Amino acid sequence: MGRIFGIDVDLDYSWFLIFGLLTWMLAVSYFPNEFKNWSTPEYWFLGALTAVIFFVSVLLHELGHSLVAMRYKVRVTRITLFIFGGVSQIAGEPPSARAEFWIALAGPIVSLTLAGLFFVLQLLLAPFSPLLATAKYLALINVMLALFNLIPGFPLDGGRVFRAIVWGISHNFRKATLIAADTGRFVGFFFIAFGVWLAVRGNFFNGLWIAFIGWFLESAAAAQVQQQVMQALLAGHKVSEAMGRDYATVPADTTLERVVHDHILTSGRRSFVIMSDSEVVGLLTLPVIRKIPRAQWSTTTALEALIPAEQMQSIRPDADLWTALEQMGRNGVAQLPVMKEKTILGMLSRDDVIHYLGLLQALKA
Repeated sequence: MGRIFGIDVDLDYSWFLIFGLLTWMLAVSYFPNEFKNWSTPEYWFLGALTAVIFFVSVLLHELGHSLVAMRYKVRVTRITLFIFGGVSQIAGEPPSARAEFWIALAGPIVSLTLAGLFFVLQLLLAPFSPLLATAKYLALINVMLALFNLIPGFPLDGGRVFRAIVWGISHNFRKATLIAADTGRFVGFFFIAFGVWLAVRGNFFNGLWIAFIGWFLESAAAAQVQQQVMQALLAGHKVSEAMGRDYATVPADTTLERVVHDHILTSGRRSFVIMSDSEVVGLLTLPVIRKIPRAQWSTTTALEALIPAEQMQSIRPDADLWTALEQMGRNGVAQLPVMKEKTILGMLSRDDVIHYLGLLQALKA
């Protein structure tokens, strides 16, 4: 959609589903029950307008998290609005328990501030019933958004606040994360059970939705537990232990057509080190090739298409494997050249890390 404070803002496809459902619920249920004698187009127009403003509120909630994270020098790559509201993609963990506490609490504070603002607007907009209806709903929904997010179940904001408190007391980030994630799984199972109970008693739609939210929370918390287990397994292991020491090179003057037909299609490799006079000048990857129109492959050389050496993302052989995996995720790459000074020693890919992780799990078993 654009950028705010240098942060990309995206809409997931699932957002359109929840936007339509929210508009429909407001137009056929909430507003007709609260405000009588409006025409059908008025209900639908006001429902859509209120839904849009609600998602602006969600965006502001996520911006609260993001701006506080940036204040603590934690990079925020994007904010995505999706079926459950929104999520800030924060690159890396907070530097301290205090930072985690305020980053997590910033979103609910923004939502409660918005609720107060819309409550005051109700007093000013009392003579204008359509605007009053919108302000009344947005005050209510922002309070609910803040309170729901303060439930102490990871990865909700309340779960992250809980993790920060446990982290501050125990001084052990991994232990705090596991405790918060297990609590989050319990909350998720509770939501599932409560949702099923509601559905059995006849409140099918609300029960199904609550159970669906519970499934999402439990899955996210379980993924966090798995991440901590994986991080513990990789702790102390270096990039040099998992990296592939063979890497493909192609001359700088090779055309992209030759790279594709003679190397990619025959070997299945997705990246190539470009050498010139025994010196690494850059990296050519499949995503880079795909950006160039097919008609230009026969005239474009690897040297013209490559990622220059000074812009290459690389990793040192003595770096922690977990650090390398975080770098791949943060930068959206599937492999990293392993370099010592200006000498390339090999390539580390996600597949290499997964294979090495499997070996570690087998040895542990």
